[in-house]
Order: sequence, then structure tokens, then C-alpha cells
Amino acid sequence: MRLAVLLTFLFMLSVAWATDYRPADDYAIQFATEKAEGNFKGLEGTIRFTPDDLNSSSFNVWVDASTINTGNKKKDKHALGESWLDVEKHPKISFVSSDFQKTATGYSVTGQLSIRGVSKQVSIPFTFEGNVFKGSTTVLREDYGIEGPFLFGGLVGDEISVRLRVPVVGE
Repeated sequence: MRLAVLLTFLFMLSVAWATDYRPADDYAIQFATEKAEGNFKGLEGTIRFTPDDLNSSSFNVWVDASTINTGNKKKDKHALGESWLDVEKHPKISFVSSDFQKTATGYSVTGQLSIRGVSKQVSIPFTFEGNVFKGSTTVLREDYGIEGPFLFGGLVGDEISVRLRVPVVGE
């Protein structure tokens, strides 16, 4: 009986040590491809990250796709349409983690990135210092059914680089 009580207590302590976060307001989600770059706002979700126990870590986050900002209203309007993000049918871009790994320079998270109703597995190398996640990855436009190579008269590439800077606050 004492063993069961001790194990229950230890389990409760391990859960209490796991850190739950939410994105702070001063995050940055930036993207760039040939002739088009910009950012997204509206990041929400839950982040659980425990560097000493990556198995208990998880990311379940999404961004409001309609917040795309390229600095050009005509490009933004085109990007919101059916041939690109199709925000009427797919208002969110989401990422749900499935695995975390420690690397020589920080960490890597693997999970499902969903854009315009298409989900693909991606890995994102990142660092975590001072309650700030920083990472970057590259996705292929065609993998998500995003048409191209034109965006409002400009030629854009198939590779889209994504840079993330996400400060977090504890829940």
C-alpha cells in the first residue's frame, strides 16, 4: 500500500514539473520565398515542454491563416483565395507534434503541419532559451496544393522558408 501511495505521489510531482506554456504576444512567424515574404498573426494553442523529459513534451498550435501580411494588399488578397491558402475553407494553419529529440545545437520536433487541409510530416530544429523558442524549416508549396508559380503577377519559388520566434509564458 505504501508503495502505491509513493508511486502516486512521485507521478503527481513529475506532472507538476512539466511546464505548460502559451505563446506570448510578441512572437514572430515569418515566411519567405522568391518574390513573396511576410508574416502571420493570431498564434494560439498549447505548448508543453520539459527539456529533461522530452517524452512529456507536446506542441498543439495554430495560426489564423487570414492574418497573412506580405506588405502588399493585392498579394494578400490573392494569397487568401482558393489557389493559395483558401482561408474560407481552411481558416487555420496548424502544427501538432509527435516526437522531440535532443540535438547537438538544441532540439528537433517532428509533427504534422496542416495547410489548406493537407497535412505533412515536418521536422523543425529549434532552441529554447529564456522562455523563447526559435526555429526554422522549409516547406514545399506544391506539397500543400498551393498553386504557383505566380502570386499576383510575381514569380514565387516552390520552397518556402519559415522562421519562428515564439516567447512563451507559463500557464
